[in-house]
Amino acid sequence: MKRTYRTLNDCEMQHNAEVGLFTRPSNFIIMEGQTLDVKIINPFINATLNVLETMAFIKSDAQKPYLKKDNVAKGDVSGVVGFTGETNGTVFITFDESCILKIVSNMFGEQINEINDEIKDAVGELTNMISGQARKELEEIGKVFQGAIPSVVSGKNHEIKPLTKGPKIAIPFKTDFGNFTVEVSLESKS
Repeated sequence: MKRTYRTLNDCEMQHNAEVGLFTRPSNFIIMEGQTLDVKIINPFINATLNVLETMAFIKSDAQKPYLKKDNVAKGDVSGVVGFTGETNGTVFITFDESCILKIVSNMFGEQINEINDEIKDAVGELTNMISGQARKELEEIGKVFQGAIPSVVSGKNHEIKPLTKGPKIAIPFKTDFGNFTVEVSLESKS
């Protein structure tokens, strides 16, 4: 099979830098006046892609990150993990119902048709795995964090409030089965 490649335009390069496919030379992105170090955000993108593909055989595509200003979840069930260390922070992973049902069905090898306790437990475990892999990648660049035990919140339009006062960066992901969003909120220890 012959593959063809094309050169990316500036818009595509910017998008790829923002979603962690590669970083711009400065390693910073500026989003609505907030300067963000992509070295901190990229590990969460990498971990999310890896965990879902490894555990559930689901390929997902990271979309353009944005600065989230409200606390309303962009899905039906959310896993939440706090962490301390280099900075204090919170990671939220919020799934659409159709998306999480397919992910957990793939993980368990059986069809699951509704959000139940097994789904909620799996969301907590997925959140823990993603947070753990991201923290491990961050440790490799000298940023050490300790994670808390994950919590799970569910329901239409539920709210999730970060434990920190820093900006919330939302990274939407698309799959063939629905969408989910990873939110990272960090504050500086000063």
